[in-house]
Amino acid sequence: MAPNAPAVADIAAGEARYTATCAACHGADGNSGAPANPKLAQQHPAYVVKQLQEFKSGKRPSPIMQGFAAQLTEADMQNIGAFPGKQKAKAGFAKDKELVQLGERIYRGGIMNRNIAACAGCHSPNGAGIPAQYPRLSGQHADYTASQLVSFRDGIRKNSPQMSQIANKLNDREIRAVADYIAGLR
Repeated sequence: MAPNAPAVADIAAGEARYTATCAACHGADGNSGAPANPKLAQQHPAYVVKQLQEFKSGKRPSPIMQGFAAQLTEADMQNIGAFPGKQKAKAGFAKDKELVQLGERIYRGGIMNRNIAACAGCHSPNGAGIPAQYPRLSGQHADYTASQLVSFRDGIRKNSPQMSQIANKLNDREIRAVADYIAGLR
């Protein structure tokens, strides 16, 4: 069992708390319609819990999310994490054919001469991620993914040293490319 995984999450309580606290920004079913807000549908519950804990503690800075997370108990976080994980993620789509080809090369093979690992190694070839370790990325909004990669690269987001190290080696075009590819990944 993952360190953040509850013995048994209360999905009904999670749905009620999610609906009251999270749905306005992340969508009623976890499929955010706003490109700046992440889709949470089908996300690994332990990953959602970890992020909520890190927002609450300040390890992951976000004035908006810190305010919401501060109100949550550990049980709330466990229950909320379970709810979107049970929802069906809606497919996303890539927008730029030229960029998506570069993004696919980076996602699947990395950039060897610059020691940039392939995204697929941790997030899986289809973007499903590895539960409790690496988040699901498949279909995520390109704007959100790009903003997170830039935050890792620029030292704003520090809650994953591995991602900071990888993002630090990517330029803006490569970030946009991999984010666009992830948006259409299935």
